[in-house]
Amino acid sequence: MSPTGLQAYVPLVIHLLVAAFLAGVLITLSTLVGWKRPNKAKQQPYECGITPTGDAREPFSVKFYLVAMVFILFDVEAIFLYPWAFIFKDLVRNVATRWFGFIEMMIYVAILLVGYFYLLKKGALDWNKPTK
Repeated sequence: MSPTGLQAYVPLVIHLLVAAFLAGVLITLSTLVGWKRPNKAKQQPYECGITPTGDAREPFSVKFYLVAMVFILFDVEAIFLYPWAFIFKDLVRNVATRWFGFIEMMIYVAILLVGYFYLLKKGALDWNKPTK
């Protein structure tokens, strides 16, 4: 007999409750039992083994954030190519959808390229050019 409605989610809810309870118990135990010996070295920010220099609140260039946002944008859009590549073999089998699927993806790639060339033209990816 298969569970119906909300009964199908009971094992998931139990699993989440047990995981949350276990995480809370472990954090509480580590806080109560753990060593508390703060010193100057432990209180310093960790910089991958390198002695930190300067202030941590130095302003970054806007270019850094712009390039990061562009990278995320194109990275997420590139993920949409994977499902298309996965179903492309099914599209090719049917004569009606063969060219439709291919042209549809070429239009998608063309839109991405237009955005990329726009960014290049605006100088968004040029690190040597000063920001306006």
